[in-house]
Amino acid sequence: MRIIGGKFGGLRLNPPANLPVRPTTDIAKEALFNILDNRIEFEGAVCLDLFAGTGNISFELVSRGVQQVDAIDIHFKCLSYINETAKKLAIAEIRTRKADVLKFIPSAKGTYDFIFADPPYDLGSLPQLGNSILEKGLLKPGGVMVIEHPSMRKMNDSPYLVETRKYGYSSFSFYELEK
Repeated sequence: MRIIGGKFGGLRLNPPANLPVRPTTDIAKEALFNILDNRIEFEGAVCLDLFAGTGNISFELVSRGVQQVDAIDIHFKCLSYINETAKKLAIAEIRTRKADVLKFIPSAKGTYDFIFADPPYDLGSLPQLGNSILEKGLLKPGGVMVIEHPSMRKMNDSPYLVETRKYGYSSFSFYELEK
């Protein structure tokens, strides 16, 4: 697992093998950020990383100049790894929070320029996840949200779902709010 671009581009991240995660592959992440580079101004953006896991996406976002990333995960070991790595790299832009994401969404207070969610692929409410985040108002107008999901599972219809890109077993569904 490595950071693809930005000031930490090329840096390898080596999370412990015992974390309960399925990190986004480097190939899929590179494709994702090639798309996002044309849709988002990362410099100064405020981002939300749901089901943060290893912090793979959070570190990529910070490397590209975001102002802040809120990384939410239920697993203490994942958040410990993110915090330890951020400390080693002198990164202050990542704020971690231990929470069940499905309970966090209804109680969340902020709004974000970019939201990334990489839930467990067997999450029962996966097809509704995008709509529940948007209905809560967490995405700013002009913002982009991406949900990673198994290619075999379809997301619920939403007027904000603009496209789905397939990368083998994984797909990214893109949601956008007009300015």
